[in-house]
Amino acid sequence: MSIIYRPLFPNLNIFASMKGVVTKSTGSWYNVYAEDGDRVDCRLKGKFRMKGIKSTNPVAVGDHVNFEYEEGKGIGVINKIFERKNYIIRKSVNLSKQTHIIASNIDTAFILVTIDSPPTSPGFIDRFLATAEAYSIHAVILFNKIDMYTPEQLEIKAEYEAIYTSIGYQCIDVSATKHINIDKVKALMKDKTTMFSGHSGVGKSTLVNAIEPSLNLKTAEVSKQHKQGQHTTTFAEMYELSFGGFIIDTPGIKGFGVVDFEPQEIADYFPEFFKLKGKCKFHNCLHMNEPNCAIKDAVENEEIAYSRYNSYIQMVEGNEENYRTDIYT
Repeated sequence: MSIIYRPLFPNLNIFASMKGVVTKSTGSWYNVYAEDGDRVDCRLKGKFRMKGIKSTNPVAVGDHVNFEYEEGKGIGVINKIFERKNYIIRKSVNLSKQTHIIASNIDTAFILVTIDSPPTSPGFIDRFLATAEAYSIHAVILFNKIDMYTPEQLEIKAEYEAIYTSIGYQCIDVSATKHINIDKVKALMKDKTTMFSGHSGVGKSTLVNAIEPSLNLKTAEVSKQHKQGQHTTTFAEMYELSFGGFIIDTPGIKGFGVVDFEPQEIADYFPEFFKLKGKCKFHNCLHMNEPNCAIKDAVENEEIAYSRYNSYIQMVEGNEENYRTDIYT
């Protein structure tokens, strides 16, 4: 089945300035889905610097841009990036002072979690969710490969699910290979721009294929020795869905380094912390060593999960290395 691409900008005059949305970025070239339905390979006009963002990729998948055709070459030149509604951003892997925008203008971000092959740590989940909260992106947790879990792994999954549903996050058990709850996920994606994210090997591309078989994205097996996935998605890419909407498939990521979070504001991105912080004795309480802290009391009373509090402490202390070492343990 071939997918028919429908214009994202039906009300705009295509003879004025050409607009489009970036559907793929390779770092130097960008595929733009133009308002007239064409797919155009574009490059940047000069060097773009987004205000307030030191990013390795000034243009991200999901960006709405303005471009003009280069005469006689059949390619475009991006000359404007429109203001983003939101974006998911993390620290660049190789350049600690730089950031990488994974995708922009997202309605819902799905984080795919697996208990094993590969294991997903609570720290990874919490950093992703905190980033989504910070940039006002609705997040949903998908527990993938549910058909493969042992009884012990199902217990761990149930513990995770209890923690995150109590906070208010929607959690869905899915299996791309057994087609479990695929329709439930599709219902959340219909007519929206959504994103799949998670470690390599959690089954992002396999799940996209189950949702939209015509895409036939490349997939790979998880290493049995190291329980880590192999990178099959090299660049983030947006695909149109036949039932309405768009999905952004992203490369697998090992660590999720948060960006530009001030210690005093991190608690705001943990919904269960935010509800209680007003009850702390000190208005600038960091919920670490201060007396009469409502959040520490809630942790002691098991009203807040210790794993969430541990993630919070690591983020406040900027403890990247300790966080990354527990990813595959």
